[in-house]
Amino acid sequence: MRIGVFGGSFDPVHLGHLIAAECAREQAQLDQVVFVPAAAPPHKPGRILAEGRHRLEMLSLAIGGHDPFAVSSIELDRGGTSFTVDTLTELAGTHPDDTLVLLLGPDALAGLPTWREPERIATLAEIVAVERDSLDDLAAAMAAGGLADLLGTDAVAVILARRVRMPAVGVRATGLRAAVAAGRSIRYRTPRAVERYIATHGLYR
Repeated sequence: MRIGVFGGSFDPVHLGHLIAAECAREQAQLDQVVFVPAAAPPHKPGRILAEGRHRLEMLSLAIGGHDPFAVSSIELDRGGTSFTVDTLTELAGTHPDDTLVLLLGPDALAGLPTWREPERIATLAEIVAVERDSLDDLAAAMAAGGLADLLGTDAVAVILARRVRMPAVGVRATGLRAAVAAGRSIRYRTPRAVERYIATHGLYR
């Protein structure tokens, strides 16, 4: 199996996340996409997230009924700072016969050289970039991040050629949190079940 690994804060999950995952599933020929909410993202130090149990439940509600999607609590269970290399190592151990595919947006991909053990990450998983039409410039981001020095020019060319393209969805979790805090609607930017969950549990107010 080819298993896509889609990490992030998912605070909250929104339609942009789901569209990106579905485009990746189809274009990168993935058998499954696993959403992995972080316990404490290393690139967001000091940011207070909604409790892990809430983010996990919102993800479960968001993907309900779509069998190729799954949610993993691996990073929440491990606790502490969530490093991708640790997650991939653990997943590789439990899926020894499967191919792990790490899904990254342009910003995350550009920052990969600064992550913990980036060389090992590249050996544990195939890297697939997700680019939003008209909003992202994957080639520029990769050049600015010095990714060729880490992976080599041939590998960078492969990532560019195999990029996943998705519609220009400009929904961001920061905007949803701000809208909820201000009492504004978030309808049609996140699944209705997630919208209800946020209201029921008084999140982001």
